[in-house]
Amino acid sequence: MDFDFPADNDPRRLEIRDWISKNPDPTANELVNAGYVVPHWPEPWGISAEPMHQLIIDEELRKARISRPANPIGIGWAGPTILAAGTDEQKERFLPNILNGKDFWCQLFSEPDAGSDLANLSTRAIRDGDEYVVNGSKIWSSGAHLSSFGILIARTNPDAPKHQGISYFICPMDLPGISMEPIVDMTTAHSFNQVFFDDVRLPAELLVGEEGEGWRLARMTLANERVSLSAGGSLWGDGPSADTLLNLIKDYGGENDPIIRQKLMHLYCESEVLKLNRLRTLSARLAGKVPGPEASIQKLMADHHGQNVMETAKNLCHASGMIKGSGPTGKIDPSLSHGPTQINVDKRNFPFTDPIWHFGFLFSPALTLGGGTFAVQRNIVAERVLGLPRDIDVEEGKTWTEARKQ
Repeated sequence: MDFDFPADNDPRRLEIRDWISKNPDPTANELVNAGYVVPHWPEPWGISAEPMHQLIIDEELRKARISRPANPIGIGWAGPTILAAGTDEQKERFLPNILNGKDFWCQLFSEPDAGSDLANLSTRAIRDGDEYVVNGSKIWSSGAHLSSFGILIARTNPDAPKHQGISYFICPMDLPGISMEPIVDMTTAHSFNQVFFDDVRLPAELLVGEEGEGWRLARMTLANERVSLSAGGSLWGDGPSADTLLNLIKDYGGENDPIIRQKLMHLYCESEVLKLNRLRTLSARLAGKVPGPEASIQKLMADHHGQNVMETAKNLCHASGMIKGSGPTGKIDPSLSHGPTQINVDKRNFPFTDPIWHFGFLFSPALTLGGGTFAVQRNIVAERVLGLPRDIDVEEGKTWTEARKQ
């Protein structure tokens, strides 16, 4: 694709600038009604924007400091699946409050005994008249304690092959029988949960697609998840990026250490490759194609890149990096300004910095595990992109090549 953005006077830019001039501080519903939350979706949710048009919208909203509603799982994962496979009633009922952020959503996929092998899940949903009775447990459910709804996959046919006996549901999080325990990670944040289902009666009208179609829909959700997790920020699309770190270093006089300079050069190169590959992936996605193995490639690169960004930020602190709250500028708090001339001079005497760098460093080991582990992503790339065979057991005394020929 052509990676050159349209000129500053492109009619599409002028159109959104005109809208922004009339709506300088738009509400969430105004953004939804304009089609700017999911512009690539068809009407009435979006404006069927082709890839470059959406990138222009993103850029112009960012320049105007206008943020879309914060509902990553709802807008990024649940919404596209409901749009693709939900009933008209489900779309009308759930999509408006997904897009405006009123209803926060979580994902109920992983289980304590079925993490990387998601299809091995054991949570059961047994049909009982107009309801399904759900029993089981889900884990690593981000934001479940804050959510109104969740996307749930459960086994509805235990006798079918494991990939064919799974169904996909919309699950209200206030149903009787749902309970949860917080999981506090090493950053001290409570973002994850273990969710328990004890004879939860789920209305059958909340089944998405057909019974037994859950694995296909889950794969659609996970592909969208991996695209979302691979966005610009180094923490699964959020937080500071390599550009943030590099600009911060330039603002405060640069770096003379040749080893660190080499590391910064690598970060820049990684960041540029990720940007170009994300544009390619986004282009395919916005053209109506379901994200495929390229989403796994992007996530593989983005996860390691995020870890590299956070490790480098800590290394720039040298010994003070061991102090809680330390960040890449050592004794300067980058949260106070965008340049040294705006710094409160008194802050130079204290080793305080923006907590996001310290939090990000502690959180970064999770990047290669959440949303599909690095090992699973490598298998997907090996089999679906490179065309390699599945792993085989090699008998003792035989080379892998000899075993493969059999």
